[in-house]
Amino acid sequence: MGLIAVPRGELATVVTTLEMRRRPPLRPLPPSPLRLVRWDRPAPDRYRTLFRRVGARWLWFSRLAMDDAALRAIIDDPGIQVFAAVDRAGIEVGMLELDFRRAGACELSYLALVPELAGKGLGRWLMAEALARAWLPGVERVWLHTCTLDHPRALGFYRAQGFEAVARTVETFADPRLAGWLPPDCAPQVPLLPF
Repeated sequence: MGLIAVPRGELATVVTTLEMRRRPPLRPLPPSPLRLVRWDRPAPDRYRTLFRRVGARWLWFSRLAMDDAALRAIIDDPGIQVFAAVDRAGIEVGMLELDFRRAGACELSYLALVPELAGKGLGRWLMAEALARAWLPGVERVWLHTCTLDHPRALGFYRAQGFEAVARTVETFADPRLAGWLPPDCAPQVPLLPF
């Protein structure tokens, strides 16, 4: 057993794949001051703004690194459903993205609220909304990824919702703060090591 060096300017994370093979019992949705609004073919800048708001703390960058054409190819695909969670004032405070492009499956590609809403029970509401939309007729598997850069309680949360861990991988990538996709001061829990 040994340590593997990660090159300067890069990050490494352990990615866990989780899945649900049976639709959970139907339960009433938890109460929430938020509501989901479907975004049909959102403008790339609007999408990236919300993506950054909910994900910068966890170093989400993949959609920020894409040019408009590559991003549009995903979010305009009829197999993708994008939703914004909005508060009573109409402010977008969360996102949900479902990917139905694989037959018989739905990936919860992105599910998050702004960090300020953590610990208020709204994640359970968002997950209940996600599962209600994911389990369409013909869907046999709902799945997602989480990683060690995510919220410290993310893995436990997903397991508590009925997901089972089925695979683990290690991912390395250029630190998005050094690449300019995210500001240097985001994700202070992850040390920024210069080149």
